[in-house]
Amino acid sequence: MLHLLQKEIRLAMHPTAPLFLLLSAMLLIPNYPYSVAFFYTGLAVFFTCMNGREQHDVAYTLLLPVRKRDAVRARMLFVVLLELLQLLLAVPFLALRGALHMGPNAAGMDANIALLGLALLQYGIFNLVFFGVYYRNVRRVGAAFLWSSAAVFLYIGATELSAHIVPFFRDVLDTPDPLHLGAKLLVLLGGAAAFALLTLLALSRAIRSFERQDL
Repeated sequence: MLHLLQKEIRLAMHPTAPLFLLLSAMLLIPNYPYSVAFFYTGLAVFFTCMNGREQHDVAYTLLLPVRKRDAVRARMLFVVLLELLQLLLAVPFLALRGALHMGPNAAGMDANIALLGLALLQYGIFNLVFFGVYYRNVRRVGAAFLWSSAAVFLYIGATELSAHIVPFFRDVLDTPDPLHLGAKLLVLLGGAAAFALLTLLALSRAIRSFERQDL
């Protein structure tokens, strides 16, 4: 598995992936829907899979002495590492925003600990939808990205709207740290649990779909 993961990073990863990681700095933009910053990881995954289709990456991988399920596990492990790395890189920008006293975010959720938990759930939704479609037919990368993007932006719209109209979001979660820290930490833990469960479900479905494909 380690060798397959190295192959994903060295050969399959699209050049935009490390560049999109830097977009965690978007948390410093005043009055911006910050959930959008975490969407770009999904875009990097799409570019990686699309480039892999053009470069016959799947065919190359299956010529190696590996099982189909291991190829799926390596790709999804690479994606999870990418998602967690972007989340980790967001932390110093959260801290910097607080140190600069930039004020509340009029566009939606503030950049705080709760936002990280919501971002984890967003990643889980993306993984479930994208890989659920992608591994039914690895040639239809665009369809996988279309469906996953629709699901993610519906989720983003719901969370950003909730910051304005849902009392718990508006009065508790959409506040600067360290206010209501306990509730925000619960959201972070809940988001982490949802991310893990949705990603494992996506992995299980992707393996079943991919093993049925005649490549």
